[in-house]
Amino acid sequence: MGLLFGRRARRRWVHLVLGGALAMPYVFVGEAVLGPATGAHSAFGSFPLQLASFAAGLPLAALTAALFPMARPLEAGAARALCGIDPDALAYDAARTRGAKARTAGWFALHLGFGGVISGMSLAVPPFAAVLMVLPVAVGLGDTRLGLPEVLGEPWALALEPVAGGALLAALAGCAAGCGALLARWAPALLGPAPKDRLAAAEARAADLAVRNRLARELHDSVGHALSAVTLQAGAARRVLDSDPEFVREALAAIEETTRRTVGELDAVLGVLRDGDAPGTAPAPTLDADLDGLLRRTRAGGQRVTATVEAAAGSLPPLLSREAYRIVQEGLSNALRHAGGQAGVDLRIGVADDHLEIAVENPLNGTAPSRPGGGHGLRGIADRARLLGGTAEAGPQHDGTWRLRVRLPIRTTGPTMKESA
Repeated sequence: MGLLFGRRARRRWVHLVLGGALAMPYVFVGEAVLGPATGAHSAFGSFPLQLASFAAGLPLAALTAALFPMARPLEAGAARALCGIDPDALAYDAARTRGAKARTAGWFALHLGFGGVISGMSLAVPPFAAVLMVLPVAVGLGDTRLGLPEVLGEPWALALEPVAGGALLAALAGCAAGCGALLARWAPALLGPAPKDRLAAAEARAADLAVRNRLARELHDSVGHALSAVTLQAGAARRVLDSDPEFVREALAAIEETTRRTVGELDAVLGVLRDGDAPGTAPAPTLDADLDGLLRRTRAGGQRVTATVEAAAGSLPPLLSREAYRIVQEGLSNALRHAGGQAGVDLRIGVADDHLEIAVENPLNGTAPSRPGGGHGLRGIADRARLLGGTAEAGPQHDGTWRLRVRLPIRTTGPTMKESA
């Protein structure tokens, strides 16, 4: 019974009745054309002329759907709401291409055609079925006053008439359910996006996902490193607040510089989210221009960092320099969390075999806790390295240290050596 009279079946029935209502203006146009041609004053007096007018109106309906691009989203919205179709299977935009218009025209003709038939049956069948079902009770209805055939008053006919009335109603419900199911099956093919549109939408979603992942990595690396550095700087300043005021002043200055710089980077990332780009915002930091500041801010919290850098200033491609900066930044953040503020961190950046090599090592003897919800930094480093055609390895070593090693392909000229400790 649910297939014939359930909630979905009733909604699809309503959808078909709406199609029948939409078909009426086209039927009147067909009557206006065929009536004078056949000499009939009104199609309502001739059932064949009604069918002919209905058939003549369907091509006109298809033509209007093809000429009106918004017919597709309107019909798709009605099918979504009443036919129980997956919303992603139907198109939301207007039909612009010739193929989309042709499919929309075919759907509109089917909707109005099935809807007109079911609407006509819904108007004619229930009253006739009701009469059949009450005839056995009102035996006197079989006389000539109602103009009913005498055979309907026969005893055997009176016994079958209620069954026939119920069968007619069930047949009507079955026809409506079948037509609704057919329209629901054909809707994705006729109102859905074309394969080329689906491919374009999938590519757009993939591009959006890549942008979101890139922005997530930028936020994690910049803000995460800033929070780790500020936490250590504030903790170190608190411990020596009374004994070393000069160190406290340096730590507070480093906190100020770190937060100001991070706010600028955050504005740049949010600008990308708002406008698709970030004109007028601070440029992204690079390894060539901003490594010294990164090391200075890291050391301001009491972290001992030994850095050996081998690369000519300005020799790295801009993209590689930006990504390498983020990798070093996240590597130092991991070292802060694993090693704590008192253990030393060894950073080495060099060039070998046309590859930029980044290595960060620290002992695993610290007590600094990891941030809640952490664990995405190493994944972000691996993603950056993979997108640049490089590799990234990280993990504990046999000598009790944690080592991060990244190799990125590069072409460089005349590397130079500088050391800081």
